Amino acid sequence: MILRELDNIQGIGLGGHNINNIRYADDTVLIAQSEQSLQKMLDIVVKESEIKGLSLNIAKTESMTISKKPQAPSCKIRSNGTQVKQVNQFKYLGYMLTSDGKCETEIRKRIIT
Repeated sequence: MILRELDNIQGIGLGGHNINNIRYADDTVLIAQSEQSLQKMLDIVVKESEIKGLSLNIAKTESMTISKKPQAPSCKIRSNGTQVKQVNQFKYLGYMLTSDGKCETEIRKRIIT
């Protein structure tokens, strides 16, 4: 219900569909093409969550930009005045996502194990 409020916000195009969030149980990834869109989505999620009596755990919240540039651009989004930690990689549902958008780390890990 909370994420339905995001339906009209631009994410990325995939197979002719607008994808701006991925969910599994209580794990959510917000996907945007700009820092402004991501901030808008986060603000909506926080507001709608609070209406339902839920809160965002800022300690478990991270942002990451994916770019082909050697140095990924910074993304300074905030939740209730607290800046969200920016990372260069994070694990989502057991898969390592990296800011360069490549999957070498994940492939090496799977070959070794």
